[in-house]
Amino acid sequence: MDPGFKQEKHPFWGELKLSTSGRLECALSGLAVLRHPYFNKGSAFTAKERTDFELHGLLPPHVQTLQEQEDDLAKNSFMNSMRVQNEVLFYRLILDHLKEMFPIIYTPTEGEAIEKYSSLFRRPEGCFLNIDDADRIETDLSKFGLAEEVDLIVVSDGEQILGIGDQGVGGILISVAKLMLYTICSGVNPARTLPVVLDAGTNNEDLLKDPLYLGLPKSRVRGEKYDNFVDSFIQAAKKLYPKAYIHFEDFGLQNARRILDRYQPKIACFNDDVQGTGCVTLAGIMAANHITGNKMADIRVVMFGAGTAGTGIADQLRDAIAVESKKDPSEAAKQIWCVDKIGVLLESKKDKLTNAQLKFAQEDKNWKGDSDDLLGVIKAVKPHVLIGTSTKPGAFTEEIVKEMAKHVERPVIFPLSNPTRLHEAKPEDLMKWTDCKALVATGSPFPPVKHNRKEYEIAECNNSVCFPGIGLGAILSRTKLMPAELLVEATKAVAAAAPVLKDPQAGLLPDVSVVRDVSVDIAAAVIKKAVELGLAQETDIPEDDAVLKDWIREQMWDPVYRELLRVDEENASPHAKGEVGSNRTH
Repeated sequence: MDPGFKQEKHPFWGELKLSTSGRLECALSGLAVLRHPYFNKGSAFTAKERTDFELHGLLPPHVQTLQEQEDDLAKNSFMNSMRVQNEVLFYRLILDHLKEMFPIIYTPTEGEAIEKYSSLFRRPEGCFLNIDDADRIETDLSKFGLAEEVDLIVVSDGEQILGIGDQGVGGILISVAKLMLYTICSGVNPARTLPVVLDAGTNNEDLLKDPLYLGLPKSRVRGEKYDNFVDSFIQAAKKLYPKAYIHFEDFGLQNARRILDRYQPKIACFNDDVQGTGCVTLAGIMAANHITGNKMADIRVVMFGAGTAGTGIADQLRDAIAVESKKDPSEAAKQIWCVDKIGVLLESKKDKLTNAQLKFAQEDKNWKGDSDDLLGVIKAVKPHVLIGTSTKPGAFTEEIVKEMAKHVERPVIFPLSNPTRLHEAKPEDLMKWTDCKALVATGSPFPPVKHNRKEYEIAECNNSVCFPGIGLGAILSRTKLMPAELLVEATKAVAAAAPVLKDPQAGLLPDVSVVRDVSVDIAAAVIKKAVELGLAQETDIPEDDAVLKDWIREQMWDPVYRELLRVDEENASPHAKGEVGSNRTH
C-alpha cells in the first residue's frame, strides 16, 4: 500500500503551545467521544483507551489501524458523513488520495452541495449571523471558544459563490470548504477554526420562492446598514479572538474589494478572490521570468478582462513591480495595460471605470495604438505577458498570439477564465502557434501538450497552492497585518517551487500533490518578513531557516490518531471538552 501522506515531526518542538504531536487531552467519555469528530477513532481506539474512556461494549473488539480503516468502501460510503463522524479519517483519506479527492470536496462538487444547502440540511456547522439580529453578533460569536482558541475565521456573505452566484445562507458551506483546504494544504488545526456566514438576505429568486430556504427570506440589504453589519462582525471578531486571521470569501463584486480595502490597513485579513488568484498568477509569472530572463521591474503586461479577478491580479503584479523596482505603485501600474469591454482603460474613460479599474487607467498621451481592441493593444504594447480573465472563449486568436511572439522570444500567456469552455485559448493551440516557445498556465486543469515528440506540462493557477501557506504563516507569526510585502514574499516562495526550474518541459507552478511542502516554504517566507517588518506578535520565532521550518511543521495538524489522555472535566480546557472548532454543534 502506498504510504501516502507522511510528515515528520522534530521532537525538539514537542512542548510548543500549538504543538500537534504527543498525547491529546480529552475530557469526554463513552458515546460522547464516539460522537465527537475531532476525538473519534472508530474501530482504532486502543485497548487502553477503550478502558480509560469507557468504550467497551460500544465498539466491536478488533482494533484497526488508520490505514486499515481507509479503504474503497470508506471512499464510497462515508465521504458525505465521514467528516462529522471522524475528522482524522476524513482528512487522512483526502491526503492519501489528494488529486482524486480534491474535486469531490471542493469544486465542482461543493457548488452543487451549496445550491442544495437548505434541502440537504442535516446539522449546523459554524456561526450564522444575520443582519436583522446584528445586536447579537458578539454574543453569538462568543459561543465558539475563548480568546486564544480560534486561529482562523473564514467568512462569506454568500453573494458570489464559485461561479454559481448568490446562494444566501448556503454560503456557510464555502466557509467550511475553504477551512478544509487550509487543513488539507497547510495543516491548520480544524479544531481552532471558525466558519461564518453573514446573512444579509439574497437576490436569488429561486431561494426566495423556496419554502425550505433556511436564510433570511428577503432581498439583499445594501448601503449603510450592510456596512455596519460587516463592521460589527469585524469588531466583535477582533474583540473576542484578537489573534485570529480573517479570510473573506465569495463576497459580491461591489463589496469584495471595498471591504478588503477598508480592513487591510487595520487587521490581518485576506480575500482569496482578490488576492489569492493574483498571488498564484504572479508566482507563475515569476517562475516564467527565470526562463525568459525578464525582471519584474521591466515587464509589460496586458490584462484582458478587468473585473474582480483581473484587477486583483493586476494589484499583485503592481505591488511586486513596486517592491522589486522600488517604484511608487502608481508608476508600477503604468506597466500593466488593462483591456475590458470599453477597450483599453484610459483616464479619459474614467466615468465608466470602477474604483479598482481607475488605478490602472493609463494616461491618454501614453496610448500610441491605432485601435484598442486586443490585437491593437498587443501591437502597441508588445507585452511580455498576456493574461485572460475575460470569460470570452477563443479570444486569444492565432493572429494575436503570433503578433505577440513577433516581439518577445518566450511569450508568457495565461488563459485563466473558468470553466474550461470559457478559456481564452487552448494550451495545445498556444504551443502550436508559437512552436512551443509560449510559457502557459491555465485556470483549469489541462492534460500535457504533445508537440514534436515532446510532452509539455501545463500548469494550473490553483489558489490552493498559495493561500493556505499564507494563512499558516499569518497564524504562526500572529502578524498584525497582511501587507503587500508579505504577499510578495509568499509568491516568491511559490515561484521557487515551480517544476519548470528543474525541467524546461514541466509546469510553471507546483502541483497540488506537493502543496504541504510548498505551504511550509510559504509560511516561512511570510513569518520572516513579518518579523522583519515588526508585525509578528509571536515571540521566540527561530531565525535559522531549517529550524524555522521544523518549528512550522510541528505546529501543522496531521490526520493521525494521537493517544487520548483522560483529564478531569472540571479543569479541562474547552478543546478537551470538544466545545470549540469548526465542527462544534450548537
